Parts: sequence; C-alpha cells; structure tokens
Amino acid sequence: MSGRNNNKLPSNLPQLQNLIKRDPPAYTEEFLQQYRHYQSNVEIFKLQPDKPSKELAELVIFLAQVGHCYPEHLVDFPQQLKELLSYNHSVLDADLRMTFCKALILLRNKNLINPTSLLELFFELLRCHDKLLRKTLYTHIVTDIKNINAKHKNNKVNTTLQNFMYTMLRDSNPTAAKISLDVMIELYRRNIWNDAKTVNVITTACFSKVTKILVAGLKFFLGKDEDEKRESDSESEDEGPTARDLMVRYATGKKTTKHKKKLEKAMKVLKKHKKKKKPEVFNFSAIHLIHDPQDFAEKLLKQLETSKERFEVKMMLMDLISRLVGIHELFLFNFYPFVQRFMQPHQREVTKILLFAAQASHQLVPPEIIQSVLMTIANNFVTDKNSGEVMTVGMNAIKEITARCPLAMTEDLLQDLALYKSHKNKNVMMSARTLIHLFRSLNPQMLQKKFRGKPTEASSEARIHEYGELDAKDYIPGAEILEVENKEKGGGEHEEDGWQSASLSEEDDDDDEDGEWIDVHHSSDEEQQEVAEKIKGMPVEEQKAKAAAVSTSRVLTQEDFQKIRLAQIAKELNSAPGKAAKRKNIEIDSDEERRGELLSLRDIEHLHKKPKSDKETRLATAMAGKTDRKEFVKRKTKMNPFASSTNKEKKKQKNFMMMRYSHNVRTKNKRSFREKQLALRDALLKKRKRLVK
Repeated sequence: MSGRNNNKLPSNLPQLQNLIKRDPPAYTEEFLQQYRHYQSNVEIFKLQPDKPSKELAELVIFLAQVGHCYPEHLVDFPQQLKELLSYNHSVLDADLRMTFCKALILLRNKNLINPTSLLELFFELLRCHDKLLRKTLYTHIVTDIKNINAKHKNNKVNTTLQNFMYTMLRDSNPTAAKISLDVMIELYRRNIWNDAKTVNVITTACFSKVTKILVAGLKFFLGKDEDEKRESDSESEDEGPTARDLMVRYATGKKTTKHKKKLEKAMKVLKKHKKKKKPEVFNFSAIHLIHDPQDFAEKLLKQLETSKERFEVKMMLMDLISRLVGIHELFLFNFYPFVQRFMQPHQREVTKILLFAAQASHQLVPPEIIQSVLMTIANNFVTDKNSGEVMTVGMNAIKEITARCPLAMTEDLLQDLALYKSHKNKNVMMSARTLIHLFRSLNPQMLQKKFRGKPTEASSEARIHEYGELDAKDYIPGAEILEVENKEKGGGEHEEDGWQSASLSEEDDDDDEDGEWIDVHHSSDEEQQEVAEKIKGMPVEEQKAKAAAVSTSRVLTQEDFQKIRLAQIAKELNSAPGKAAKRKNIEIDSDEERRGELLSLRDIEHLHKKPKSDKETRLATAMAGKTDRKEFVKRKTKMNPFASSTNKEKKKQKNFMMMRYSHNVRTKNKRSFREKQLALRDALLKKRKRLVK
C-alpha cells in the first residue's frame, strides 16, 4: 500500500493512464475519483467558458485515452463534450477548444461516437477563426470518411453528410463553405465520393459570390489543381526499379546481342508493370456526371455576361462553358457572339479564346452561326498585314473548328485560305497545307482541282452530310475484306496454321533467345494486293452487302478489327478506280486518332518552324552559356609560394615583339631530339641539387 502511495496516482495522470490500460478493474476507484474531479471542473468551466483551464484539458485527454476501458461509466462523456463545443465554440479558449476536438477524435478512433453527429459538429466548427483548428478538422474529416467507406460504400452516412454539406456550401461564413467544398473535391479525387450527387452539389459552388469558392469549383471541373496539389494517400508503395536502373544494370559487361535483348525484355516488363500499377484515370468525368448540362451552361453564360470578376476568372468561365458545349453537344448560340468580341490579335490570351471557340464547335450547331466565327478569325488574323505567327494561329483555329463542324466552311473562304499554300512564311504555308489535307479527306469537291491531290478510294467515298442528316450504318465499313480473304484461303485453314506456327515461333524465341529462326507461313504482299484489287473492282453496293453479311454472321476478333483498320488505311493510299497510281506516299491524317473530346493549346499555337530570336535574346542565351572557367585552368604549383616568378615565367607574359629576336624563341621549335634529351638531363640534375641542399 505504501508503494501505491508513493506513485502519487491522483496527481500523476500519465502514470495512472498507463496502469489503467494494463489492468482496468484494479484501478476503478482511481478512475472514478478523476471522473468526479472532471465533473466538478466542468461546472466551474460553465460559469466562465472564455477562461483557459489547463487542469480541465488534462482531465479531458485522460478520460478520452481510457474511455474504452470504462464504457459504462463514460457513456455520457462524448455527448457532454460535443455539447460544450457546440454551445461555447465561439468563446472558448483556442487551446482548450483544440483539446476538446482532439479528445473527440480519439473517441471516434476508438469507435465510441457516431460519425454522423461528430462530423456535422466539426463542419460547424469550421466557422471558427482558428487556422490550425480548421486544418486539423479538415484532415480528420477526409480521413474518417475514407475509413468509413474503406470496405464498402456506406450510403446511409454518405447521403446524410452530402445533404449537410449542401447546406454548408451556402453558409454565410465563406471560410466554412470553402473548406466544405475542399473536402468534397478531395473525396472525389480519392474515388470515395465519386458519384453524380457529389458533382451536382459542387456545381452550386460555380455560382458563389465569393471568388475563392467560385474559382475552386471551376478548377474542379477544368481539372486544374496544380496550385493545390496534395498527396492522395500517405501510404505510398515502393516504386521499384526505374528505367535508369535497368540501363545502368545492363550497361556493364559485353555488348552482345543477347545482352541487348535482355535489356529490351526488361524494359517491356517494366513498362507493363507501370501501366498495370498506375490507376485508371477518367479525364473530365465530372463534366459527364452533371444532371442538366444545358441549364448549367446557360446559367454560367448569364453569370459570365454580368460578371465583374478578374479577367482570369472570366477565362475560366469561358473554358468551362466551351467544354460543356463541346462534350454534351449543347445549343448555346449566344456564346459564340460573346467570344467573337475577344478575337483580336492584340487581345490578351487570344490563343486560349480561339481554343474555346474550337471546343464549343460541333456538328449540331447550325453552320451559319459558326460561319460568322470563321469569318471573324479570317478577317482579323489571316491577313497579310499580320505577322506569320498571327496568321498561323488563325489558320490553326479555323482548321480545328472546321474539323468539328465542316459545314461551316464555305467554298470561297476555303479557296482563299488554300492560296496561302505558296506563302513565303513556312508556318503559314504548312498550316494552309494541313487545312487542304483535312478537306481532301472530308469533302474534296470543295477544293479547287489543283488542290485535290491524287484521288484515292477514301477521297472518292468522302462526303459531308447535310445539317441534321444522320449517318447510321448497319454494317462495319471495310468488313468485306474478311470474306474475300476467307475465300482466297479456303475457309481460313491456312491462316489458322500460320497463326499456330507464329505462336510456336514466339514461344521458342522467348525460351531460347540464341535459337534459330523458324519459317512461318504468312500472306505475302502479292496476296494482299490481289485481295485489295478484288475489293477495288467490286461495285459499292456489293461491298456494302458483303460487309453487312460479315458484320452480322459472326463475332469479330481483335485481329479482324486490325485487318479492317489496315484496309481502311490502305484506301487512303490506293488510287481511285480508273486512276493510275502515280504515287503511294500520301500522308495519313493522324488528327482523327489524337483528337478527343478536348483540344490542347498546342493545337492552336503549333508552329512548324521555330521563330528567330531577336538580338537581345541571342545575347542573353550566349552570356548564360558562358561559365567561369577558372576551375579548368592549370594551376601553377610552386615549391615556395612566397618565391618570385622565374625568368621563364616572365617571358610568357612579355609581348612577342619584345622576344622575337631572342635565341630561345627562334630555336625552341628547331631543337633536335638529342638537344631536348640534354636539356631534360640538366633540368633534372639542377632540381636534384636543389632538393639535396
């Protein structure tokens, strides 16, 4: 008993806490004594809630630490703490308020509090003017919701909290509303609250009168979070070897073919591993989850027209509206005249504005509306009074707009732009050629005959559909090649044998890299040419019938789709029926492959030739490349650092005209080998004598 008295447990809470966690029943009396002490301190605190109380803070943390040991005694403790915070959070001492919150977080981690009521309380506490408290609460809210949905989606808790956050976004306190928005955005990025309800709640932030909330909502939909990057998870996995590690590992040893193959194989495995490890990202999926994009875009445009925000915020609004119009193919005709007002070469960020106009173009917009945009760009940018870069930017913008809405281009405008093919500026010339090449594949009839190029099978079939015309097909274009190939190969038996042989050869090559080549039967170029000629000689209706028969008779494999794709590409290379094939090297437009839902700024600002730098830029680059080369100069080593320079060293500093008649200068390069040998011997002997002395 004397030992327990020496512990001084009533006044040593950390020691009592440690003992209680080891053996809770043995220290029940000491615990109850501290609990009664806490209740008396709470009554005193209620009389003056604005005064700090270190003793109360220590007792609160103590009870939170041992709360799981006596749940029957502390059944009312969490609710009492929440009430103290809820009624007095605005007048509480900052340290005591932080202590109460940390105690509640401890109890929540021990699963002694209902998460819904606690998180609602913490959202209310975000109104407090305490930056450290807000940061602590933000971290706990995100982590707690993540843990709640770790094993499976807890829809009941999520729905309650989302409804509460919807009210918090309209809170009069801008700080609380901003942090609530940040919580929802962070949970969406972590794929915890990635449903449509969260996205549509965030849309309300885009109409906030508080600039910070407005910008945060716009950045969420635009995907621009570079300024506020956070780590999505503190639990980061080991990245493993990198490409540089593999290069260093296989750089040593003999440079043999086997060594090189091993490096290539290791690089492929590394690339496959990284691709598998990297989570799948759906860009701009939030825009797709909006319930009513038409109404959302109209409200944004109305807000943009009456907005008094900074120019950067207006640009973000224009960007979001253009993406909504382009992705959902909306009708927002008032947006195009609004954008046209800013289409001037001297306008700030004009390339982005041209990008917005291109993003907002699609085939459902009436052509006459887009025609006015094209004429504005052509009149303001594509004129000889502007520089080559300005003309190139305008030409690129016209190309991207017409690629999405071909009906907007008129024959007169296209002929005028095509004449820039022979412009003296290379950037303008190349931009005009890309525009010509685009319409060779879209509608060659709009071009003059000299600009159409050699007719191909693809260009002969190309045509622009009228406005509102639906181009629906009940077959896969190009599938007729599969039926013709099967007939040529006798039902596909040879092809199957060739596939098996090819697979065997690949397995042998993987197992034994030093083995011999195995001959594999495959279709030759002559056979492929024969198939192409047979298809080329068929009438168009017969080709469609064969393609429809193949498309509906069986399920196509990936190899079949690859053959169809190659056949469609070959149509752009093969000459049209009845035309002589003079050339085969025709560029294939790769824009269709890389053109997705959204454009990049590089598509508008792309210059084929780098502009020349002015004299100041070149001079600055040259000066930046000059470094202090003192470290590369050979250092003069003297036996005695305080000794004076020798006559030989002095001769090096003298002008050549003073030394031209000197014997050493005249005869230095004419000494024989024997003379050099003797001079070296004398120098060594002289040095030896000096060292002996």
